Amino acid sequence: MTEIDEKTQIELEAAAFRRLLSHLRNRTDVQNIDLMNLAGFCRNCLSNWYQDAARDKGLELDREEAREIVYGMPYGEWKAKYQADASKEQLAAFEDNKPDH
Repeated sequence: MTEIDEKTQIELEAAAFRRLLSHLRNRTDVQNIDLMNLAGFCRNCLSNWYQDAARDKGLELDREEAREIVYGMPYGEWKAKYQADASKEQLAAFEDNKPDH
């Protein structure tokens, strides 16, 4: 296995995270409930984790600021443009698979 120093590891992780955000921003057809049902996390979870990481570093970042970083736009705007109502099947699957984070 290749030896990776801590600075490089952080840079690689940051690049992978930015790529994930870019991918999710381009896949507006994928609803958060679909992500939750398949992977146990969604864009909102990512924004919560980002906010937690900021807090751990002593930075105050509110929920809406964190969501805008993840969504690439204000959350309300994203919801109005892209969020569809969840189907009964999606909601049932969510209840069956609801994560505990």
